[in-house]
Amino acid sequence: MSAACGCEHKPDVREDGADELERPWWRDRGVMVPVFSGTAFLGGLAFEWSGLPTVAVALFWLALLLGASTFTPGAVRKLMRGKLGISLLMTISAIGAVFLGYVEEAAALAFLYSIAEALEDKAMDRARGGLRALLKLVPQTATIRQGDASVDIDAKDLQAGQIMLVRPGERIATDGIVRAGRSSLDTSAITGESIPVEVEPGDLVSAGAINMAGAIEVEASAAGTENSLTTIVKLVEQAQAEKGDRARLADRIARPLVPGVLILAGLVALIGSAFGEPELWITRALVVLVAASPCALAISVPLTVVAAIGSASKFGVIIKSGAAFERFGLIRHTAFDKTGTLTRNEPVVAEVLTTEGTTRAQALTWAAALEAHSTHPLASAIISASPEKRHADKVIEQAGHGIEGTLDGARITVGSPRWLEAGQLGGSIASLEQQGMTVVLVHRDARPVAAIGVRDELRPEAAEVVRELEAQGIGVTMLTGDNTRTAHTLAQQAGIHDVRAELRPNDKAAAIAELAQNGCVAMIGDGINDTPALATADVGIAMGATGSDAAIESADVAFTGHDLRSLPKAFKHARKGRRIINQNIALSLLIIAVLLPLALLGILGLAAVVLVHEIAEVVVILNGLRAARSQKERK
Repeated sequence: MSAACGCEHKPDVREDGADELERPWWRDRGVMVPVFSGTAFLGGLAFEWSGLPTVAVALFWLALLLGASTFTPGAVRKLMRGKLGISLLMTISAIGAVFLGYVEEAAALAFLYSIAEALEDKAMDRARGGLRALLKLVPQTATIRQGDASVDIDAKDLQAGQIMLVRPGERIATDGIVRAGRSSLDTSAITGESIPVEVEPGDLVSAGAINMAGAIEVEASAAGTENSLTTIVKLVEQAQAEKGDRARLADRIARPLVPGVLILAGLVALIGSAFGEPELWITRALVVLVAASPCALAISVPLTVVAAIGSASKFGVIIKSGAAFERFGLIRHTAFDKTGTLTRNEPVVAEVLTTEGTTRAQALTWAAALEAHSTHPLASAIISASPEKRHADKVIEQAGHGIEGTLDGARITVGSPRWLEAGQLGGSIASLEQQGMTVVLVHRDARPVAAIGVRDELRPEAAEVVRELEAQGIGVTMLTGDNTRTAHTLAQQAGIHDVRAELRPNDKAAAIAELAQNGCVAMIGDGINDTPALATADVGIAMGATGSDAAIESADVAFTGHDLRSLPKAFKHARKGRRIINQNIALSLLIIAVLLPLALLGILGLAAVVLVHEIAEVVVILNGLRAARSQKERK
């Protein structure tokens, strides 16, 4: 019996941590008790039709007791705590039916109610199963280096700093950094990205990725039990534990409905009996109890939310709560951070301009010789672009200005155009900056010889994603702390017209609050400076589930990868889930609205009302499970 219908529901996890969902159905009490109850009920009908009423009644009693055992104990426990639930209505109805001699109807009620609960639990299990399967992506063992030897250990015993040997075809046991070897990794099961990722020494790798080519050595950066996959599972389990506003709607309806129905049934029994035929009116009161039970409503909303959250994880979108999922379906505007979200956050040399007598290769070599001593973020881009690795002598770095040193007897200076004289390169530098580049000047013996333009390139899918969002009726804004010129250049390439630049973290949060005045807003970012905006937005989306801890903590949604194309997929998925929730709410309320007057007028009896209710529950369960179909599955 699930909490949705008034009883406590505990996770199906054994003490040893193995997933209880792996049990075969014939060993699952939650399935077999309703099966035995149904078998006994059908057997009772068969013997009743065969003219053996005594055997039939015995089987009806067995069916009643078995079925009631799945929800009555929970109803009693809640009642002792002063809480009224749907299962209490069912329990009272069954007991009343027995006192009136309707053992067969009571057995039908108990059986159908128990089988509907079993269907709900298995549906929830199915939704959870796809998420729990993430843990299966981590191998049971890992090979580590111990001196010159290779030793196999349990993956859960891995510690940060140990060197793992990952052979072709093996999965990486925990997050780490490649220290030796080159290969390509299949990360599709983790991030949803179908193209293999090339890795080399210094690259970060995630738990669960499959090594497809040569053997690599990976230094573990996280313990075997505390890696990116276990973090994702924790986020998902948090999502299962929380219910959104729509999910709580069933509880809000049930809270006044249960005592209201009890009072109504009591009035029907008392007033009707006062005019004669007390048995008829007491029976009708019992039918009213069952007819007004909103169990289909209580089942349908949380089931749909959990199913949808589970399927979203299949294409790399981790939704942290039911409330976030439901708000996701209402988003009408999305604000993007620039660096690391719309861009790769990997600056590259985009242009090199030189004076007469200096080649591109020389300019890059001279600059890289000095930048090898620098901690500036642009240094790695220049070093990577250099065709030759040289080291300068007598290097002095002046923070915020540049760096200078000696190479081949010449004094080389590399720094900002705001610090160094641009000379004849001045006009060209302005052009590079208009294109969104950060420019580094190179001087040789106090004479400007080159200008190097470095830019954090736009993600290749960014423009496509912006067009698709706008096609879905979702507006797009860029929020960035970068300078206005660079922001507008990149925004133009991405097709974004609303650009707000040079913003501090609190300015981003204020911009989100302003945008929210016209509808629900999502903010997508990846850094600590984005956390106030992520928390302010109706839905905060962290770019990369292994990125900034602060961003993930503040966000409602996390992407396991960095492919922006997951965003429009997620919006479509959330809107579909919301439509299904609305359908189930409408159907559940319609069932109550139709059955209640029919029960009051005596048009439908107890067995008929029970049957209609339980069929309705099966219908909303099956409809809710449609939310478990992910975008990836529909391709």
